[in-house]
Amino acid sequence: MREPAPVTRPVALTVAGSDSGGGAGVQADLQTFAAHDVHGTSAITAATAQHTRGVESTHVLPTDEVAAQVDAVTDDFAVAAAKTGMLATADVVETVHDRLAALDAPVVVDPVMVATSGDRLLDRTAERAYHDLLADATLATPNVDEAAVLADRDVDTVADARDAALAIRDTGVDAVLVTGGHLNDSQDAQETDRSVTDSNIVTDVLVTDDDVHTFEHPRIRDAATHGSGCTLSAAITAHLARDAAENADDGVLVDAVDAATDLLERAVRYHHDVGNGAGSVQHLVDARTSADLTRVARDVSRVVARLENATAPVAALLPEVGTNVVGAPPHADRVADTVAVDGRLATTHSGVRATGGVRPGASSHVARFLLAAREHHPELRYAVNVRYDDRVADALDALDWPVSEYDRRDEPADAPGTMDWGADQAYRGDDDRPVAVVDRGAHGKEPMTKLATETPDALVDRLTTLADRLTTLADRR
Repeated sequence: MREPAPVTRPVALTVAGSDSGGGAGVQADLQTFAAHDVHGTSAITAATAQHTRGVESTHVLPTDEVAAQVDAVTDDFAVAAAKTGMLATADVVETVHDRLAALDAPVVVDPVMVATSGDRLLDRTAERAYHDLLADATLATPNVDEAAVLADRDVDTVADARDAALAIRDTGVDAVLVTGGHLNDSQDAQETDRSVTDSNIVTDVLVTDDDVHTFEHPRIRDAATHGSGCTLSAAITAHLARDAAENADDGVLVDAVDAATDLLERAVRYHHDVGNGAGSVQHLVDARTSADLTRVARDVSRVVARLENATAPVAALLPEVGTNVVGAPPHADRVADTVAVDGRLATTHSGVRATGGVRPGASSHVARFLLAAREHHPELRYAVNVRYDDRVADALDALDWPVSEYDRRDEPADAPGTMDWGADQAYRGDDDRPVAVVDRGAHGKEPMTKLATETPDALVDRLTTLADRLTTLADRR
């Protein structure tokens, strides 16, 4: 019989409504807590019948039942941070305030008033009751519409968001984060107010006692944002719970917001395509990426093994600098999210051999090329670099593959990097997706061909097909 080995994790509490669709509310909060390695507890304030298209009905629980749930949790668990979501009525707001005011832990108030679908989730008479709850809170996280209600003013620009946050902070809350997903991004507004959010950028504004902080992230086109507010506030709460447990310094709130807004960008971009509506944010996006790295590492290792044992003359394709094989999980956004050969594939007396094992973040050039290609074609998951010369050019012509190319001499001075810029040039057109991308090189830079595919098997097939055609053409000469 084995001995138990319990794990200690910080505890967070969510007091919110239940979303039968699983994308928002308590369901979103608990998944987000789990993604941050925080034990989630809950007190349900209301049961909603909702899905990705909207809210069908709402049943608010009696206040004594809400109070009983909070009491049960706080009586038994050392709650390190708490958050509120949908509170629905003035009585529930007052009950929750009464219970959480006695909690010696940070409290994040997400003043849920309107669902992403536009359905109202808060009784209008409860809006005034929020002021007492906010007065004892660590952070409030209203969206633009909610900030406008709480501050009693229009919020259309980044400057408006800052002013609204300052007004809400004056109610007593320690800090206010106004999320900017709905800030005005019209051209007319940009011409009249330079502080307005750019149409391609989402700007969140955090006002603390000491300063005003802004957090900018790329806007996701046609984003599925159901549950985004819940996920953001839950991620901040999870960070506060962890940092409270670790006795973090006073800068923890800004760090928590920074990390949470970064997470939310990925959760929205790689959303769940579920239901007949816009879908739902993916609360576990980072956890899934980490889990997928193991599988992708096996895929890359399998590609390497097949190339080392290939009957096709793959060695003829290896450039002087060597070849790398890169794989990316579906949610990869950064080089650290990719897997590659630690070193390169090189030609030896024994044939093609990898000079190292496979690990995350092992490639820079090919990984950045793949990530940039995925901005245009997210289905691309695997990439490799091989040589480019006249013989390879002839083989590509003979295969009649769609081929694109870029010239390093055209790279602008402000480009983010050659691999990023080159992939953008190669994949941004409306023509057929290229099978091969040619980099003609430059002084001190070897010409190169890059192949990117959806599966590891397709990558091997493309490489062996190109190698076979190269050999066939050489035999004819």
